[in-house]
Amino acid sequence: MINNVVTDTQGFIARDDNKKEIVVSLRGSTSPTDFLIDAELLLIPFVSPGVNAPSGSLAHTGFLTAWNSVANTVISTVKSQLAAHPGYNLVSTGHSLGGALSSLAGISLQQNFPGSSVRMFTYGQPRTFNPTGAFFINQQFGNKAFRAVHTTDGVPTIIPQSLGYRHHGVEFFQFLDPALPATTKQCAADGEDPTCSDSIPSAGIDVAHLTYFNIVAATPFCA
Repeated sequence: MINNVVTDTQGFIARDDNKKEIVVSLRGSTSPTDFLIDAELLLIPFVSPGVNAPSGSLAHTGFLTAWNSVANTVISTVKSQLAAHPGYNLVSTGHSLGGALSSLAGISLQQNFPGSSVRMFTYGQPRTFNPTGAFFINQQFGNKAFRAVHTTDGVPTIIPQSLGYRHHGVEFFQFLDPALPATTKQCAADGEDPTCSDSIPSAGIDVAHLTYFNIVAATPFCA
């Protein structure tokens, strides 16, 4: 389990021996502390253990602080798992706040374990980086980053570009229910596509934010 009581950052690291993957999953917002983290909007230098981000890369203060509070634990655990299971691929994933954290986790895994294949799956992720940071993610991940947005979910655009933020790619915009290939669009690879979720004014946390691919947020898969 991943847990920092100060930042209330939680998640888990799982190993899938069938798919030969090590998965880092981060929890979304559920507590007052989480919402305080969400509200720390100032962009600060993207400095994190083992990450060599280009000069000028900035990240959301709250998200970066939360990730850095567990980064060393995650990196050391993944390192020990890779030592025991060489050749396994790495995956980061999360919803909402957890999506922002898993984008930071994804690039951290990619930078700390350059010999491993790393993929990133986020759901309802708010903007997390400035343009330099977002383009760094794009450059490092290419088509191995998957950023899902469900219909009118307002969280992905709740932090506006006018504050200096930019999404990384690649957005997969489910523009109609139910979730099907025919109702999901692969958007521009650079991360900001005016024909996808950015075309819908943010209404903040709405019903669409709470369900992704027919799964309701907070569904207890693990006991």
